[in-house]
Amino acid sequence: MRGASQALHRPAGLRDPAGVARACGPIQAQDPRAARLAFRARARGLTAADVDRARTEERSLFRAWVMRKTVHLIPTEDAGWMVPLFAEPTTRWSRRRLAHFGLDRDGQDRALALMHEFVDRDGPLTRPEISERLRAAGFELTDQIKAHLWFLATLDGELCLGPDRGAQTCLVRRSDWIGGFEQRPREQALAELARRYFNAYAPASERDFARWSRLPLGDARKGVEGIARELTEVRVGGEVLLRPKRMKRAGSGPVVRLLGAFDNYNLGYERRDFHLPAEHVKQVVPGGGIVRPVITVDGKIVGTWSSKRSGKRLAVTLEPFTELDRELEDALAEEVADIGRFEGLEAAITG
Repeated sequence: MRGASQALHRPAGLRDPAGVARACGPIQAQDPRAARLAFRARARGLTAADVDRARTEERSLFRAWVMRKTVHLIPTEDAGWMVPLFAEPTTRWSRRRLAHFGLDRDGQDRALALMHEFVDRDGPLTRPEISERLRAAGFELTDQIKAHLWFLATLDGELCLGPDRGAQTCLVRRSDWIGGFEQRPREQALAELARRYFNAYAPASERDFARWSRLPLGDARKGVEGIARELTEVRVGGEVLLRPKRMKRAGSGPVVRLLGAFDNYNLGYERRDFHLPAEHVKQVVPGGGIVRPVITVDGKIVGTWSSKRSGKRLAVTLEPFTELDRELEDALAEEVADIGRFEGLEAAITG
């Protein structure tokens, strides 16, 4: 059921990147390649170029820091109500960190004001370009200070992550990049976030929702209360969980997927034991915030995978936990070939 909620069977109705982000929850995007692969796993026929085009040309995808203080790809139309849900607590946290690193509140405010001036004067600017200007203005910048200033600058609603320049993303004036925001009262925004979560991750609990969003449990409960009429209870393994009254239908099995690092399917719940055996947790989540790419069969994690690019070739290494049924070989080969198609490379299984 959870694999179906996450559209791992690639339903025919999902055709564009914004639709995937809307149906499957914000896509965690601190690793750009992994974020693109999340779209491939859920929609047939998309390419990595389609995802990039949706963000930088069509601008139907918006890159922003939302849940878990982590950058995600969200539908641009959702930015007005989703970003403010997380901006205030994240801003407080980031300001505390800056003070810890030696930049006090007055210094923070002066740096942020200058960042706005730089963008207004010079147009979209990368982090190194802004850092160079701040140093010229007398700021001593460590990597941590640069990261948190960049972070804070996108949370006040005036600046945002916009176009790319080479491997760098630029800060740009939000009104120039995507125009105005559709704002909503906080109660409505919490309800909509809960609706998106349970549509994308059901069956799940209030605690799962709170863990995924990193909202206080009280806020999570308010969100669930706001959509209570849309949900029903289901008992799974002795646990009472919630799901929408109309669940997504799963595809016919076996559904074999190679999911990228930090995939939504591995980040949406308080526990992972429903799809990841305890003895293999360290192979997938070794620590340090890392969540490795995984092989799933009908929603169960059965191994990990990695890849190495050389020119236009992509060598993919599969590392199943145990020997897989031979009947899955063709499906795994198709997945590897599809990753190549998606990224415009010639991909093959190695080893």
